Amino acid sequence: MASASEIINLNVGGTRFSTSWQTLTWIPETFFTALLSGRISSLKDDFGAYFIDRDPGIFVPILNYMRTRDVDLKSIDIRALRNEAEFYGITPLIKRVALCEDLGHSSCGDVLFYGYLPPAPIPVHNDTISKTPICTSMAKAPTDDPLPSASRGIPTPGTIVRVPETHSTPPGNGASTKLNTSATGHHSRNSSSNGSTSTSTTSGVGYSWNGSTSSTRSNGHSRASSVDVRPVQHSRNPSFDSKHSRNSSADLNKYFRTELSILSYASWEDPMRVRLVRAHQNWIAVAYAHFVTCYRLKDSSGWQLVFSSPRVDDMIDRLAINAKLGSSGSGSATNSGGDKMVAIAARNGVIMWGISDEGNRTDIGRFTLPVPVEYLFFIGSQLVALSQNGKIGVWHSMTQHVLVQDLVNIMSFDTAGSFLLLGCNNGAISYIDMQKFPLRMKDNDLLVTELYRDPSNEPITAISVYLTPKTSICGNWIEIAYGTQSGMVRVIVQHPETVGHGPQLFQTFTVHRSPVTKIKLTEKYLVSVCSDYNHVRSWAMTRFRGMISTHPGSTPLASFKIVSLEGLESSSSVISAGNDCGPFGEQDDEQIFVQKVVPETTELYIRLASNGKRICTIQSVDGTNITSFCAHECEGSSRLGSRPRRFIFTGHSR
Repeated sequence: MASASEIINLNVGGTRFSTSWQTLTWIPETFFTALLSGRISSLKDDFGAYFIDRDPGIFVPILNYMRTRDVDLKSIDIRALRNEAEFYGITPLIKRVALCEDLGHSSCGDVLFYGYLPPAPIPVHNDTISKTPICTSMAKAPTDDPLPSASRGIPTPGTIVRVPETHSTPPGNGASTKLNTSATGHHSRNSSSNGSTSTSTTSGVGYSWNGSTSSTRSNGHSRASSVDVRPVQHSRNPSFDSKHSRNSSADLNKYFRTELSILSYASWEDPMRVRLVRAHQNWIAVAYAHFVTCYRLKDSSGWQLVFSSPRVDDMIDRLAINAKLGSSGSGSATNSGGDKMVAIAARNGVIMWGISDEGNRTDIGRFTLPVPVEYLFFIGSQLVALSQNGKIGVWHSMTQHVLVQDLVNIMSFDTAGSFLLLGCNNGAISYIDMQKFPLRMKDNDLLVTELYRDPSNEPITAISVYLTPKTSICGNWIEIAYGTQSGMVRVIVQHPETVGHGPQLFQTFTVHRSPVTKIKLTEKYLVSVCSDYNHVRSWAMTRFRGMISTHPGSTPLASFKIVSLEGLESSSSVISAGNDCGPFGEQDDEQIFVQKVVPETTELYIRLASNGKRICTIQSVDGTNITSFCAHECEGSSRLGSRPRRFIFTGHSR
């Protein structure tokens, strides 16, 4: 044990410090008092100094505080200093640093924060949905596939007002962040793209994202990049009347473990962690572990919670929403009880609900695939479920029937109008015209047509379709960019003068040395991403009268990485889909990436897809981790001069 008059030598991370016993012990019950009293074990270096395996740079202001009882925070990382102060147990310094953090951080968020949405109560067991299939399958595909079978491949695809709580409709708050935008794309990739990710609360923040976006960073954004969903004080069921605060997750988790027994397949899953967020038009759907909620944006009252699903026994893996189902004119929306539709996939089962504007629910049906569903999305009014093993299930809104069929293994897909384009592992690009389904069928099979085959027969690992302004209903004016397993990026075109000959190879880029995982062809840019830590390459595309021009053609713009440790460390496809980095945006406007660097983080970085420039930082207002996000452009209101509003919706954990 050191004496009161002794000089203490410390070795902090390889850097030597000398100080007195009084300096280190004037604050009681700290790391240093325990070290010098022998209450904790210690190591000494060759010179007899106490070795502490911590950052020596941050230890300097800590030691200065112990000496002078004051600290200069001008050039110090406050968060790092607080972490170190908590390690050493220096309570006065912790309180001082926390106060400085509170002064620079508002629970109301910054200019990007638009609002917050609390979730609905967890549905009780007596509302659990039946597993009995309702939909009938139109036909089971024969063993002869429309396309030859091949080796296995993996698909890869692109203030709110508080509402009073009622018994019929759960309370809901909406928040979103408005983004400056006036552009509207020629087509939407799909009504609701499916992916997977973790569950939490939904929040939203808005930011300007277009060609003239300011490069000024905006720090301190809230969990609601555009909308935030969180627990509010309410009774979750008749047997649990205690009020729940957003910080009481430990007690709530314990209750669910013992009373509801909500388990993920082999481990505990927080039932109020947002797993997926999907949007279509002015509606968003939020998936938790075992139920789904929907919010609607209205001009007068903002975002409102209008629907909460029954409890689903299996963990929800995929989510899709279609807010314009009744526009098909088939009358199916009326028959199903609403003109909106929400679909979920849990393992290999798909469940569908119809929703009215008032939030009334109708159980449309349920169907299954022989394998787990990897992607779930709408093309028009048709619901499509895809599997990495070459299985496809299509639900038709007019007939209310489902067709499940085997295809060649699918490694990528994209949508263009009513067409579903599939990139296969045999090098073929095929398409299905969903507008003519089920009329355009052959022997009870989907009519799958091969559009193009890669010259080297390489697996198509990413695909993007660009419909030019002159694209007709016949689709005789189309441009497709795709990436291969070897890292090649190719552009094929079909213009009116080439009709009858199929798409022609226009250009090839060999800049990647790893498989291409994402690709996006727009009016102005071509952006590709490979599996090497999300390495991005971008080109400027020159056009003449709407067509890609050969002079000067494409011009390389940038090379950068969208590093995300979540994609590297996580084995859950739900997590990767709920945290898809993009690129996002309309085809005639600037694209953006949403970067989530580490799995457990409170920050998202918004970067331009053309050059990688960071344009803003989104931060969780209350410090909760962001578990999922979704970028979406909501339609403008009917008011004069109203323009579409762009949001980022973020889901959170408690």
